[in-house]
Amino acid sequence: MRKGLLETVINGLNTRTSHAQVVNELGLAIIAGEYPVGATLPGDAELAARFKVSRTVLREAMKTLAAKGLVVPRARIGTRVTPNTQWNLFDSDILTWYFAVGIDESFLLHLSEVRLAFEPHAAALAARHATEADISQMMRLAVAMGDTSHTAESLALADLKFHLSVLDASRNPFLRTVGSLIEAALVGAFKLSSPAADLGKMGEVAATHIRIVEEIDRRDEEGARRAMENVIRVGRERVVQALREEE
Repeated sequence: MRKGLLETVINGLNTRTSHAQVVNELGLAIIAGEYPVGATLPGDAELAARFKVSRTVLREAMKTLAAKGLVVPRARIGTRVTPNTQWNLFDSDILTWYFAVGIDESFLLHLSEVRLAFEPHAAALAARHATEADISQMMRLAVAMGDTSHTAESLALADLKFHLSVLDASRNPFLRTVGSLIEAALVGAFKLSSPAADLGKMGEVAATHIRIVEEIDRRDEEGARRAMENVIRVGRERVVQALREEE
């Protein structure tokens, strides 16, 4: 099974296959601007020699990059880098490359804006549709976030599991597809400012997530919406403050 974005950032990329190596190195180079928008990638012969792969492997790698919206093949011209407005930012590989290259405050703010557009509504839907089993699972995950033995890595993974459980409880399959964006936002928090370094903050994090579940359990859609908005806004403020302190 393919690792998620958060696990990839924590444990490193898996580039064991030739195909994965080519996709990863070229994807990183494109995101980093080594091949800017409109640039033509080196020809097949040059890339095959550089990566020591067959043309078949290279062609499959190019298909993968094209499917992510990063490149487009042009007859008699070559493979060109597309405008970044065409890149699939829901793709976990592209998000991984962004974090490898380095993200800024603007990138994280854009992520939080998308989260605010989707997750509060998912919480409201969960208040409408969640089963008792769903609620028990969400509460267990929320309470677990207050475990004082958490490391930054384990807390980030626990946070992700909670937010994905809310998306699942919404019973809307389209909302579940925004999971990669939630992962990206939590990667930002993990890399820049984790509450695991402060036991008091960990208790606060657990309490705010428990509040979401309590509102869902009360079937209070507006309350669940507000509680989720609060969690996202507080997390955003913590990460933005950490970014500014680094400057």
